[in-house]
Amino acid sequence: MRVLGIDPGSRITGYGVVDVIDGRIRYVASGCIRTMTGSIAERLQELYQGVQSTLAAYSPQQVAVEQIFIARNPASALKLGQARGVALAACMSEGVQFHDYAPRQVKLAVVGTGKASKQQVQYMVQALLKLPGAPQADAADALAVAICHVNTRRL
Repeated sequence: MRVLGIDPGSRITGYGVVDVIDGRIRYVASGCIRTMTGSIAERLQELYQGVQSTLAAYSPQQVAVEQIFIARNPASALKLGQARGVALAACMSEGVQFHDYAPRQVKLAVVGTGKASKQQVQYMVQALLKLPGAPQADAADALAVAICHVNTRRL
């Protein structure tokens, strides 16, 4: 079973791909889809194309997407919601099943506390997947979402 984790963002969207073989999680790939130029509509189009390319490159059977975190800035929350919606639309257009996880649930599943820092998530993702170095923060968050999904669903 191959799982793609997505940590949506309007400028940087992290992705992480893991395989589940005989109940063990194996690292496949991770990275970021960067949409740094243009209007929000142009960035969302780039994000859609980036998610579609990632789906085509890794052919996951399931996708796990982090829910948006409602912070103090409503404008930021709206942009995150739009980015998340575009990522979900890309998954739906490819017929890939997706699941949602709250940020606190992801941190609890990977670190053991729902209030873990980004550095703690990076460290635990590196340790759990036996990576030679810590992945970039957004990619680590996406890998954490994939790990959470695997552990929650017992794939």
